[in-house]
Amino acid sequence: MRGRIDEQPALFHSFSVEDRIRADHPLRDVKRRTDRILASLSVEFAKCYSRIGRPSVPPERLLKAQLLLALYTIRSERQLCERIDTDLLFRWFLDLQPSEEAFDHAVFSHNRKRLDDGGLTRAFFDAVVAEAFTAGLCSEHFSVDGTLIESFASAKSFQPIPATPAENPPSDSGSSAGDSGPSPTPDGNGFKPSNPEVDFHGQKRTNETHQSQTDPEAKLYRKGMGKEAKLSHMGQALNENRNGLIVGIQATEANGTAERTAALEMVDKLKSKHGKTPKTLGADKGYDSGEFLMELEKRSIEPHVPLVKAPRDPAVAYPKQKAGIEARQRMQSRMESEAYRLSQKFRKKIEEVFGWLKGVAGAGRSRLVGRWKLQQTLELAAAAYNLVRLRKLAPAG
Repeated sequence: MRGRIDEQPALFHSFSVEDRIRADHPLRDVKRRTDRILASLSVEFAKCYSRIGRPSVPPERLLKAQLLLALYTIRSERQLCERIDTDLLFRWFLDLQPSEEAFDHAVFSHNRKRLDDGGLTRAFFDAVVAEAFTAGLCSEHFSVDGTLIESFASAKSFQPIPATPAENPPSDSGSSAGDSGPSPTPDGNGFKPSNPEVDFHGQKRTNETHQSQTDPEAKLYRKGMGKEAKLSHMGQALNENRNGLIVGIQATEANGTAERTAALEMVDKLKSKHGKTPKTLGADKGYDSGEFLMELEKRSIEPHVPLVKAPRDPAVAYPKQKAGIEARQRMQSRMESEAYRLSQKFRKKIEEVFGWLKGVAGAGRSRLVGRWKLQQTLELAAAAYNLVRLRKLAPAG
């Protein structure tokens, strides 16, 4: 018998959202672990809110919503709120009743500074890392690396830095030092484009003379030879070698020394937050620096860094350079060991991390302007990555 569609809408619906989510759904384990971690941070959340006034969207719900943003490769917070409004799975994950109105996407912008002032995204990420350490999933061997993250700014916004009034006195022409150039000429029909084509060939543009008008913190940078320079930030990650979990994440300026500086900072934070000091630290050739190797040795960490070229003879070097050259010589002799070979082999797991963060979590290009906002995005994306890994390594009870 042919079934018929009942066009009469029902006035009431009685069902359990819990029954609509299959028992083996991957989000179940993520939700259990996330709810337990957020409950432990309740005191930290309370410090960031007043005791009086209109109730806000719970911060726990905001953090869990941004986990969905990373886990399901949703391109924007606006689209995320549309999914929350119509998707029962998302409502179940956020403990939002089917009859409740979904919050507006502007809530994220209104609360982003509050989350940063209270260090709530960092606290959540640290709590996820602590779960991995408590479960005994991390070894004493770690790796570090950096990746470029494209800025939320166009190349056209990279304009000459305006000169000071003393350097650039006003002229009779009426143009100012901050002008980006002549305005676009309208076509025959009087149409004046707001985004005209620009040809930068033959122009020398550097970070010393130019700055992005959209994202002033972004720098023109390229990762390697033969690659185009883009307005970018850098994302740094500290990985453990056994299971590839992220134990440190940091957004930095895109420059040639940021990777080494951030590596030392993440190692220090790992010790202060979790009481862990790496036994070995693997890295690529970008970390080949005598000063960096010495800093690791001062912290009782054995560096495993490939050398770009053989170290010089310290006998013919300047006195200030001898210590760094000797550190590179020790590194050269260490490269013959089996520990170095294994460290370089497992170091490649960090490339899988960057692939997930940029390909799945959408961190390949910043959605926001401001490095502190990018830091929040990376912390939540790294937490989402760890939660997915922990689901397999140590399922939540």
